[in-house]
Amino acid sequence: MAPLLAGLVDSRLVDVNALALSEAPRRTRAERFVDVKKLRSRLLKTDLSRAVIFGHLIPDILSEGEPGFVAVLRCEPAELKRRLSARGYPGEKVLENVEAELIGVVLDSSLRAFGASAVHEYDTTGAKPASVARKIADDYLARAIGKGPWTDWTLDYDSSTKLRSLLSSARTEPAST
Repeated sequence: MAPLLAGLVDSRLVDVNALALSEAPRRTRAERFVDVKKLRSRLLKTDLSRAVIFGHLIPDILSEGEPGFVAVLRCEPAELKRRLSARGYPGEKVLENVEAELIGVVLDSSLRAFGASAVHEYDTTGAKPASVARKIADDYLARAIGKGPWTDWTLDYDSSTKLRSLLSSARTEPAST
């Protein structure tokens, strides 16, 4: 999605997650620990003008006012589970991502770090990447102000049966809700 957006707004890409991986020593087979202060320092040494900066660590390294426009991509949790499982993600990683999406971890972090007027939420569930990138570009170029209401996926999982189905083993297809 970010490369499409960068092309639409004539900007270059800065991948915060790749930058973090290049900085962070591997501590275990599956995890790395990121020094966010060091990552912030390195990122701020980069020319960020005319750049699409992307990665889930952005709310941890930038502060309010530093990005003027923040796009948070969302996906219905059962669909996210299906997508990640189809990509071969380990079950534990799928579950971690589904839980985070269900409760809106990245949205909440972005709202806290940058304020509601900078944050824009985009539902990617049934959309093609090019159409989402176009919507983001249009909002960015129009200097749109962020506003709610924000998506609350927990309202879609209003029974323990639905919730258990979503959070069951990530190695199986999710049951329809």
